[in-house]
Amino acid sequence: MATIDITTTPTTDGWSCEVTVRDGGVTHHRVRVPRADLSRLAPGAADPEDLVRASFDFLLEREPKESILREFDLSVIGRYFPDYEREIARQMHPGPTDFDPRVR
Repeated sequence: MATIDITTTPTTDGWSCEVTVRDGGVTHHRVRVPRADLSRLAPGAADPEDLVRASFDFLLEREPKESILREFDLSVIGRYFPDYEREIARQMHPGPTDFDPRVR
């Protein structure tokens, strides 16, 4: 299992996150998280650390760490993986969904 370390720095329009992924080697990534993305994907969150961690978990389930872009805006993930926002929303907001057969 990969270890993900995140250092978050506020910017004028959101945050810049330095992400280090360790899993039999090390990769470094810079992820920009605009305030609008944090509000949409993790409403109520004070900073993007949990969202970025969940996003890297999502990516690492689908590709090796070496394939993850070295620098990108968080919203780019959805261009490569159309199910990203739905999956992240589910993870960031656990609870019953339309897919839960117990909920009618």
